[in-house]
Amino acid sequence: MQRLLLLPEKKNTMILSMTGFGKQETELPGKKITIELRSLNSKQLDINTRLPSLYREKELELRGLIGRALKRGKIDLSVHLEYTGEETNYIINKDAASDYYRHLIEIDAGLEKNKTTDFLSVIMRLPDVIRPEKEELDEEEWMTVENAVKKATDNVIDFRIREGDSLISDFRKRIKIILENLEKIEPFEEKRIENIRVKLLNQLKEADELNFDENRLEQELIYYLEKLDITEEKLRLRKHCEHFNEVLENEKSQGKKLGFIVQEIGREINTLGSKANHAEIQRIIVGMKDELEKIKEQLMNIL
Repeated sequence: MQRLLLLPEKKNTMILSMTGFGKQETELPGKKITIELRSLNSKQLDINTRLPSLYREKELELRGLIGRALKRGKIDLSVHLEYTGEETNYIINKDAASDYYRHLIEIDAGLEKNKTTDFLSVIMRLPDVIRPEKEELDEEEWMTVENAVKKATDNVIDFRIREGDSLISDFRKRIKIILENLEKIEPFEEKRIENIRVKLLNQLKEADELNFDENRLEQELIYYLEKLDITEEKLRLRKHCEHFNEVLENEKSQGKKLGFIVQEIGREINTLGSKANHAEIQRIIVGMKDELEKIKEQLMNIL
């Protein structure tokens, strides 16, 4: 009957990274088993396994255990089995030895110096070349391996939590910089509008042959300057940044939602840039965009 391993509850962190690493070692009579799990960011769950032949019949169970616990990411599972006992009933795995020999010959052919033909002593020490004859996996050994994989998975989750905390700190810092840059725009706004107004009037005065209604001109100037006003964009940008921080603090692992908010932040920053008409404001906007791109890169690593 298949047994289900219940994973312990982890602390209620708000953000989980997809990056993680876990390692667990365990020993049985005559054997040492080392399990390593590595996790990187990926849009789906992608599990790759490297298992000794003895455990390959349990690959689907291991995939299910890891998938239920880690949910998403590019995950590599490596199980290394080392024999440490005094058993004498060993056989040579000819297929494994032949594969190793073929690869060593190819590597040796590409070497210009220090070539060797003493491959046998090397091959006999490689994994799965020498193994006990007719070895079968018993229930007790499988339970030990399964529990070791579970502990390695828990270590990956702990790693993801720590990485998630680092991401939260980084996000807070970059949103703070964006808001600080927003404040830096204000001193240039009044001068920016006056510069635009003077520039337009000077261009009209240079066109002496044109006759125009000064009252109508003033109305058109007011309309034009209102189109260049950035008050609403500044307000919306501030609100989006505040919303980002709220989701970061109060909603667990909301990578997609944070991504949508970042799109809105980017839209307001781009509008500010298109309306700026001021070199110093443009420089500040570039700084905002730089911080936003760093947030986007980090968001790709959220579970």
